Amino acid sequence: MEDMRALSYGLGQQYFEERDYRGAIKALLPIVEETPDDVGTRLLLARAYFHSALLKPAEAHLVEILDRAPTESYAHLLMARTLERLSRADEATMHRRIAAALTGDESLLASQSL
Repeated sequence: MEDMRALSYGLGQQYFEERDYRGAIKALLPIVEETPDDVGTRLLLARAYFHSALLKPAEAHLVEILDRAPTESYAHLLMARTLERLSRADEATMHRRIAAALTGDESLLASQSL
């Protein structure tokens, strides 16, 4: 079972790197369902949703990540970008501030592309 999970993750990562975000989602979703506490896999899945413009599922997975790992700075930044694309700039500002505080990088306070 562990081998299948590793194979699916590798496939999902390959799809993501090739910018086949829908393929990445298809490969990663079963892993996240099987191991919901795996923050790294869930973050890659959230990124794939974000890049596929599937913003509501991206947001839902980012909420799960931040519940499990509130100091995951990239998840805060991706949440900010997701909320900005959903026209929720006020909520996004909080996540940008947290990401900047966690990394010490004040440039994260400005809206930018990922």
